[in-house]
Amino acid sequence: MSDFEHLVGALGEKCRRLSEQERIDQLTVPRWLGYPRAKEIDTRLEWLFAHPRVTRMPNMLLIGRTNNGKSELVERFAARHLPSDNPGGEHIIVPVLSIQTPPKPNEVGLYTEMLHPLLKRLPHGTVADKRARAVEILRKVQLKVLILDEMHNMLSLTAPAQREFLNAVKYLTNELQISIVGVGDDTLISAVSIDSQIQNRFPPEILPKWKVGSEFNRLLASFEKILPLRNPSNLYDSMLAMKLAALCEGTIGELSLLLNKASVYAISSGQEQITADVLNKCGYVPPSERKMLGVEI
Repeated sequence: MSDFEHLVGALGEKCRRLSEQERIDQLTVPRWLGYPRAKEIDTRLEWLFAHPRVTRMPNMLLIGRTNNGKSELVERFAARHLPSDNPGGEHIIVPVLSIQTPPKPNEVGLYTEMLHPLLKRLPHGTVADKRARAVEILRKVQLKVLILDEMHNMLSLTAPAQREFLNAVKYLTNELQISIVGVGDDTLISAVSIDSQIQNRFPPEILPKWKVGSEFNRLLASFEKILPLRNPSNLYDSMLAMKLAALCEGTIGELSLLLNKASVYAISSGQEQITADVLNKCGYVPPSERKMLGVEI
């Protein structure tokens, strides 16, 4: 096999024209790996978007460990449904709105986060005034799907305050006939369990921890086709796959970071492939060790 021949599509030909530094820079370009579970959730998101407005709209919780691809999934979905100027109408069209749940969320904070990207001047008045204004604006922009990222932040509240926040979420999906996607870690499932209606109407879609096996091998094979290395690394080799799974501790974000660091080392050292020795020397520190050492990346 000639240099870069294992890479996908035209990437091999492109890499033949790039310098070592340009290939290293290529590693910083965002990439999407459509592994089966991600495709299933992506399809579910599109189903929510296409769902007609009914009295009881379907919703969803997207659950996964930190750095396991949750935000990337919803960001990719939102990027396919960007706001439009709607030159023939009175208001812009915002089919999908993605916001981050405040660190200590409450009803007013929720409305503020939703309206901040839509209005130059935020409304004043009572909670009821702000609720009414939020509903008015979101209806005018024809919102269809609201994404609440980091929704597990509600666990910072007391139980009564959590119920109040969930009631506001429930009110929005009912009143506006929109689908709401709550995104968070596995604590979010227990957070919504305090409200049986929310629990029933927000079925969880889970991004599981990666472990050694056929699915992980397919993921490694997909990575191998896009890493700009001159020679194939056979990442799915059993011993190498086990080492990669152990180092990344089961999340796709850490796996991507690890493979990027290993690729930089492999290119810079002239080895041009990822081996166990490269993984040992590339400078990657697993997340559990970073946590113990207080190291931030």
